[in-house]
Amino acid sequence: MVPVKIENRYKRLLEHIFFDKDFGAYKDGDTEIGFERKDLKRAAKALRIVLPENLGDVVYAIRYRTSLPKKIIETQPEGMEWIIAGAGSALYRFCLVPANRILPNPSLRAIKIPDATPEIIGAYALNDEQALLARVRYNRLIDIFLGVTAYSLQNHMRTTVKGIGQIEIDEVYVALDRQGVQFVIPVQAKGGKDQLAVVQTNRDLACCAEKFPSLVCRSVSAQFIDIEDKKKKIAMFELAVEDGQVVIVEEKHYRLVPSAEISRDELKSYGRK
Repeated sequence: MVPVKIENRYKRLLEHIFFDKDFGAYKDGDTEIGFERKDLKRAAKALRIVLPENLGDVVYAIRYRTSLPKKIIETQPEGMEWIIAGAGSALYRFCLVPANRILPNPSLRAIKIPDATPEIIGAYALNDEQALLARVRYNRLIDIFLGVTAYSLQNHMRTTVKGIGQIEIDEVYVALDRQGVQFVIPVQAKGGKDQLAVVQTNRDLACCAEKFPSLVCRSVSAQFIDIEDKKKKIAMFELAVEDGQVVIVEEKHYRLVPSAEISRDELKSYGRK
């Protein structure tokens, strides 16, 4: 076997599945191409490259950390992009959908929030995602952002959804508002170079509809911005599905700071909004 850089290895495996006649065999006009997890093993054998120990990371990396192979991207019509969607247990589909990566609006003002994160959490969080979920939790950003009283139900919830297969939600909250309406809030968190992706939002919404049918689902995504700023600035999105597409309902940016750094003028400006 020939050693190959991890990112290139993942891309070569998926490109082979997409185009090779023994797998997807893409043709002009195709909008879906199905494949199975075991096809990754077949592709690795055909290409004579080292197979990743974690097969699921091949798909995860392309969804959230890096782009699809250039050759696959070149088949995308203008305004469209290929995503990899779940289709059942160990089943996937390349799907051609309108391009809509969810990225923070760089011109949006950040609201300053007194930072309630225990210092020891920042010192020992093992990765960006854990650090982000902790800051959202300790600073009650779900409550502030959605205007509800929210409680963390479970983090890293792994379950199976009909027609999709196994999924994992970063954190699930339950909440209620002043009228007594009860909600389930799936939260996806991304730090570092990971990007928020619509495929995960669709899976989170489908999961909540199946597992919590009596609760109103409000899907939230959170992302660090300005990583060099010691993970103090967080973008929050509420997402929904309209006409089969994920749309942004609301976006807010919060900057976690010591209370002394929030001026009287800033407090007055918040009160006028």
